Amino acid sequence: MRYAQRRRAGLDETGERGAEPKYTPQTDNRILALLDQPPPKGYGRWSGPLLAAGLGDVDVQYVWRFLRAQKIDLAGRKSWCESNDPQFAAKAADLVGLYMAPPENAIVICVDEKPSIQALERTQGYLKLPNGRALTGHSHDYTRNGTSTLFAAFEVATGKVTAAHKNRRRRVEFLDFMNDIVVAHPGTAIHVVLDNLNTHKPKNDRWLKRHPNVSFHFTPTRAVKPRRNSF
Repeated sequence: MRYAQRRRAGLDETGERGAEPKYTPQTDNRILALLDQPPPKGYGRWSGPLLAAGLGDVDVQYVWRFLRAQKIDLAGRKSWCESNDPQFAAKAADLVGLYMAPPENAIVICVDEKPSIQALERTQGYLKLPNGRALTGHSHDYTRNGTSTLFAAFEVATGKVTAAHKNRRRRVEFLDFMNDIVVAHPGTAIHVVLDNLNTHKPKNDRWLKRHPNVSFHFTPTRAVKPRRNSF
């Protein structure tokens, strides 16, 4: 119709883009502002319908589209930890340097513990079914044999993990595990990345003096250890 009336000029759609969009950037800002507020009483978190109801004039489908575009997951649970260590920058630079440019002819390892692992013993065997078939596996019942602590050392360059189980997580078990690491790498400089657990710190100075090839490097307080893997 426009071409018939205006010929070539009718092909120019500049300024003729249909109706104005119903929702604008101001709408998006309203959604974000509402997310900063606590959800309605009786609800643990916001949902798409709750946001639409709170806004009053925004369709729930648009709310969901906006949240997806912004990669906002209302059901997700995220946590974070901020370090208050005054030596954060120096400690972080030290660790990053070990990872990016480790000393020549030395190994860099991360050592940590996972305590209170339940040592459960289950009955294993098979269960015969009425139709004659048999299922192998283990029963639901178990015997509790206390707990165990896993000590592990992760070699940054190779990914090799050295592990040991101990009954407890005291300084004596930690140093016993470190003795195993030293024996496994005779004559090698060993740089150990540790967190700030009390069993890792000052009272180990005498042990370090007996092992001058070992250096302890501590992560900043309340910081995550920069390792490739965890256990």
